[in-house]
Amino acid sequence: MTPPLDLDRYRAEFPVVQEQLYFNHAGVSPTSVRVATAMREWVDDVLHHGVRYERGWEARTEKTRELAARIIGAAPAEIALVRNTSHGLGLVAEGLDWKPGDEVAVASSLEYPSNVYPWLHLRDRGVVVREIEPREGGVTPEAVAAALTPRTRLVALSSVQFATGYRTDLEAIGALCERSGVLFCVDGIQSVGCIPVDVKKSRIHFLSADSHKWMIGIPGIGFLYVDRNVLPRVRPVLVGWRSTTDAWNFNRAHFELRPDATKFEEGSHNYAGTYALGAALGLLLEVGMENVAARIRELLAYADRELRAIGCDTGPSPEHRAGILTFLPPQGEARALASYLSERNVSFSLRRGRIRISPHFYNQPAELDRLVEMVRGFSGR
Repeated sequence: MTPPLDLDRYRAEFPVVQEQLYFNHAGVSPTSVRVATAMREWVDDVLHHGVRYERGWEARTEKTRELAARIIGAAPAEIALVRNTSHGLGLVAEGLDWKPGDEVAVASSLEYPSNVYPWLHLRDRGVVVREIEPREGGVTPEAVAAALTPRTRLVALSSVQFATGYRTDLEAIGALCERSGVLFCVDGIQSVGCIPVDVKKSRIHFLSADSHKWMIGIPGIGFLYVDRNVLPRVRPVLVGWRSTTDAWNFNRAHFELRPDATKFEEGSHNYAGTYALGAALGLLLEVGMENVAARIRELLAYADRELRAIGCDTGPSPEHRAGILTFLPPQGEARALASYLSERNVSFSLRRGRIRISPHFYNQPAELDRLVEMVRGFSGR
């Protein structure tokens, strides 16, 4: 029998724990020692050797692509490296062949702006954004079904709602979209690195996420997944030398787009970013996404129980939870509590009037005990 993995041994990877109670991975994560080391490795290489070992940079970038594919159950040819989640969603929104009267179903009252604005930007092309009515702080399959019409071409949803923490039933909605002949586009930034994600099982056509949240990487680098069956339907908004089949031949102009997702990568890579992303994904896959998800689930269940015991209002309920727990103090306003906690080196977010905490696998119950004691102290003033 395999002994249980000792997750606490990874705490040394995250020096931030010496300074703060860090419960803000749904916002901006601290990164790890190995990510910082990977970035320095590339910087030192170009500092001392210039472009001499460029082939090695390319090889590491392709390894990063493989790890990105692995963490969501895709093929490397279905992965494009992008700047951020918005970049990936924008490539999808601008790349499809829309017709006037086409509809996109979006829960715009609930979603993070990155998954609303790209679709609203299509209005001057005659595309209609049809509202999905949120229920209990999230989007249910029933709500999506009610929003579909014969003109619906795409459903755009977050895998987890950023403000409420409500986890979307991607498998049920993916199956619904497949039956309806509708494309399914997912903002995956609040799930990739937090819970297991399987784009094939969930019948997802597009997923975009960057690494500065649950992947515990850095801002400015992420990936876009495009299902191989719909790749020919998405026109690159930007093209450059790297978009083509003969990319490294600079002696002729031969404009033939690559058949895989790399056609969306128009120019030189952000190598420091790809090294960082590769190290971040490697760490998560080393720990194992099932282990990561189980630890986060346990921490949130513990925090939920302890906060409720002192009178806090918490959410979402366990069956709709991924990596986020929100709460209101038993006394006083959340904004005042937010200031109180920030002064005491607690990292969290205030979202739509509620305190949002989002611990990761390296956090410990004792850290949550300290948070609860601070909330208790604030409420008792």
